[in-house]
Amino acid sequence: MTNYPISTRTELPEEFQTLLKDYPREAWEKHPDMAPFTQNWLEAHAMFRRLGKIIVKDTQRFLDKSRSGEDFAKRIGFYGGQLVDNLTRHHHFEDEQFFPTISSVTPDFDRGLEMLESDHEALTKTMEDFVISGNNAIDLAVQDDAKAIDAAGKVLEKAQALQDFLARHLADEEDLVVPILLHHKMR
Repeated sequence: MTNYPISTRTELPEEFQTLLKDYPREAWEKHPDMAPFTQNWLEAHAMFRRLGKIIVKDTQRFLDKSRSGEDFAKRIGFYGGQLVDNLTRHHHFEDEQFFPTISSVTPDFDRGLEMLESDHEALTKTMEDFVISGNNAIDLAVQDDAKAIDAAGKVLEKAQALQDFLARHLADEEDLVVPILLHHKMR
């Protein structure tokens, strides 16, 4: 199989778009085979996107001095923890239960699954980098706002990288998985 590193993708690779053409994104919500489970899965993805935006915005507000170091530390700790913890559980569920179920219905999914699993491995590293920078900034922010500015700049960089990664990965994952679920009437 061809390797599709996330850093070089701007859309779901063409070879995985066969069903997407028959089940375009704009038709998913009203499709008669759109199951509540699938809607919940998509809502989890939307939550990850929202959490990423909150983290970036909160970090920018601290850097702009419109948020205190103490408030920044609390919010980054809370929202960063929510994002990392929920993403970790979500991807574990996908890798251990959800994707194997889809694979059992359509072996064609396995080609795309390799790409998504590669993304999950890279995501782990991206999250680790974010956590390290976040923890450092939190430690400094509770001591002295001025000391935390450089650390917050690194948080912003890592949070933006995580947000960008998720934007591409989640869109590709949805564009690959949802058409399969609809096509095979998986409820």
